[in-house]
Amino acid sequence: MALVIRRAGSGDLRALSDLCLRSKAAWGYDDAFMQGCVAELTVTRADLRGADVVMLEKAGRAVAMAQVGAGPTPDEAELDRLFVAPEAMRQGFGRALMVWARAAARARGASRLRIDSDPNAEAFYLSEGAQRVGLSPSGSIPGRNLPQLVINLA
Repeated sequence: MALVIRRAGSGDLRALSDLCLRSKAAWGYDDAFMQGCVAELTVTRADLRGADVVMLEKAGRAVAMAQVGAGPTPDEAELDRLFVAPEAMRQGFGRALMVWARAAARARGASRLRIDSDPNAEAFYLSEGAQRVGLSPSGSIPGRNLPQLVINLA
């Protein structure tokens, strides 16, 4: 089966948002938690305009997506999203998108890629060379802190 990483368009927004929500739910979060995450996990036209957003397709169907945007400083980029459909996890799609994310960050002139990780995904990012540098407040759940990670691109 051919794998294709392509730039997302406005016609992909609903499918990508659904993919993000299904991927997050795979960690076993309850309905109330997931409802709190809907806004943050919804991919919008503004995301397409302000960041690099791609989807990985297998046999013409989206199985993963990633989004890289500007970081807090000019030499940093932010991995805003990286989600893999539950049925496609552990097949190398996340790793393929990390290769893309590093390249996208470098193309933005970044020497560091910042990641606010779901705690359940932290081990994956650490295996990709990330280092934990602190905690970051969740954009969805008040009082929840997320591992803040950095990958040096140099």
